[in-house]
Amino acid sequence: MNWIAVYPEIFLLVMACLVMLADVFFRDPQHRAAYALSVLCLVLLVVLCGALYADGGRMLAMQRMVWYDPMANLLKMFAAVATLFSLVYGQRYALDRGMWGGELMSLALFSLLGQFIMISASNLLMVYLGLELMSLSLYALVALRRDSAVATEAAMKYFVLGALASGFLLYGMSMIYGATGSLDLSVIFQSTSLEPLNRAALVLGVVFIVAGVAFKFGAAPFHMWLPDVYQGAPTVVVLLVAAAPKLAAFAMAIRLLVLGLFPLAVDWQQMLMVLAVLSLVVGNFAAIAQTNLKRMLAYSTISQIGFVLLGLMSGMVNGNGMSSSQAYGAAVFYMLVYVLSTLGTFGIIMFLAHEGFEAEELRDFAGLGKTHPWLAGIMAFLMFSLAGIPPFAGFYAKFVVLQSLLATGRVWLVVLAVLLSVIGAFYYLRLVKLMYFDAPTREHKVRASGSAWALMSLNGLAVLALGIVPGGLMTLCYQAITNTLR
Repeated sequence: MNWIAVYPEIFLLVMACLVMLADVFFRDPQHRAAYALSVLCLVLLVVLCGALYADGGRMLAMQRMVWYDPMANLLKMFAAVATLFSLVYGQRYALDRGMWGGELMSLALFSLLGQFIMISASNLLMVYLGLELMSLSLYALVALRRDSAVATEAAMKYFVLGALASGFLLYGMSMIYGATGSLDLSVIFQSTSLEPLNRAALVLGVVFIVAGVAFKFGAAPFHMWLPDVYQGAPTVVVLLVAAAPKLAAFAMAIRLLVLGLFPLAVDWQQMLMVLAVLSLVVGNFAAIAQTNLKRMLAYSTISQIGFVLLGLMSGMVNGNGMSSSQAYGAAVFYMLVYVLSTLGTFGIIMFLAHEGFEAEELRDFAGLGKTHPWLAGIMAFLMFSLAGIPPFAGFYAKFVVLQSLLATGRVWLVVLAVLLSVIGAFYYLRLVKLMYFDAPTREHKVRASGSAWALMSLNGLAVLALGIVPGGLMTLCYQAITNTLR
């Protein structure tokens, strides 16, 4: 056993327990001790995972249950960053609603622990354990505001549909185990590389696994929970659901489909293509009809996930996996840019919300450019990035994914993705138009700490900087995938 592979998980578990204890022993209405410990934990995790990524090591550890590789350390680092931003952005919002406390922070850290386990898992059981730890923490977070009937309803929908998706995933895993006789992903890869005697069972298992992964991504037609949870849950919880868990879902897809079932890529690539097209169509057309910004961003997420799936399905061309590093590297870059943009958009919604007012309708942003130009400018940056307009990071992210897709020879799919992106730009630009060209319908009160303002400014400028100079992050993504797949 090599303990270095699980240093981040051990540290995170200890700190999550300390946060709970600190909240019990230090009686403070603002829960400063628990918050300070949470922030310290997340900052140290970013440093630790960054150092492990720089080390560049790659091995199977903990009796072949855990992968220690560059992709795991890179995604863990960004998941910790996303959780840190979520807590800093949401502090004032949660305080106003009586939600701020050790339970919110410790559940966020336990959810992150589940994500770390999913990201590193090299065994089907570890994948499932990480998934359930993350999911159960998120179900509790969505239901945290017990006086809200809408939040309780969202939590029930999320729990019931999440249990269904877990069942899909478990059934798929049982089929794979039955066909290969192993839960170890590297052994499954070797078994499926040979001419399988029970290919039908393997393909059926892949179908259920893809369905489970699609649910965690929020891809159509497994997206039913997403708009209701985004609209009904408190915004600070939405951010904890919408950002870091998507990185864990992406890692789960890479571990299961690429590192475990790549010899069956011909089968699962077709499934991902159908899911990608459905996500792009459903997400973009449904978002146009929304007047609630959080619900619009939910459908926007579905369309963004469509592009991630396009990257994941571009790794093998005519049975040749030589271009897989470029395709999966592009998908990682897209995922990171999406998470960065999502953090900013929901953060601004929380900045404008105050007690008794949620700031989640599109009309609530009318005239923001006149009352708070800097905040409106950041929001415009984020909308332009999500729409894929140059020179913002979202444009380059879409470009590299479409470039990988074009290498597969599916020109019709590239054209369709571009057309649907153009249609999708409408609902992003509509918000920019409201901020700059409409008169304010109400007074905009911004409630945020100095640290939240600093992070938000960094968030907005990063979206612009990564569009102008994307090479550094792109190189990190390519190197992480290349070293992981070698």
